[in-house]
Amino acid sequence: MAVEQTRGQEPGEPFQRISAEQAKEMIDKGNTRVIDVRTPEEFSTGRIPGAQLIPVDDFFSRVEELPHDCDLIIVCSVGQRSALACEIAAAAGHTRLYNVDGGTDAWIANNYPVER
Repeated sequence: MAVEQTRGQEPGEPFQRISAEQAKEMIDKGNTRVIDVRTPEEFSTGRIPGAQLIPVDDFFSRVEELPHDCDLIIVCSVGQRSALACEIAAAAGHTRLYNVDGGTDAWIANNYPVER
């Protein structure tokens, strides 16, 4: 298993940065929703099981689809687009936001389950 370092919450960020390992632990415990903000093409190559696709380019117009009653784990390939999506979600009033550092690439590197 890969060793991962996370930064937690950076000053001014309205979300927590978590590792793929932390994301898996949260998903296994329940009460989370995984939102994948990659392109449909990227999404089709492999994703975290149960992830909902909302591409970052559509995120602002679809932010109302996000539930307020669970933790939101936002993921992209490596963590940059998902950070932007977290900022948009925070601006819309969401507070339980988690960005996966290393994104889907880290998830796959840890040999966690992948849907295709």
